[in-house]
Amino acid sequence: MPRMDVTQMPFAKLYPLLVTKAEKKGRTRQEVDAVTCWLTGYTPEEIARLEQSDTSYGDFFRAAPAMNPNRTRITGKVCGVRVEEIEDTLLREIRYLDKLVDELAKGRCMEQILRK
Repeated sequence: MPRMDVTQMPFAKLYPLLVTKAEKKGRTRQEVDAVTCWLTGYTPEEIARLEQSDTSYGDFFRAAPAMNPNRTRITGKVCGVRVEEIEDTLLREIRYLDKLVDELAKGRCMEQILRK
């Protein structure tokens, strides 16, 4: 069976996994929403609405209202791959969010996560 491209997967299926990952480490959905909003420019209400839609994960990022210019300051590894070295722009944006949620789950403070 071919592996499904993460960009084709439903946002409604993947985003709750990020929330669950953070919640298991004592963080909140509001914090996951906050890092997602910081990265993409969506509002928490827009994220909630998109979770009820059939939007793909790729389209979530492609349609992002305002990708944060400071996102290039996000560095480090996700799944053994350095995010700053990912050549595919869309996949790099996706991994930026993974990295932010990883940092949240590891207990970093929001100021550090949001590169302030």
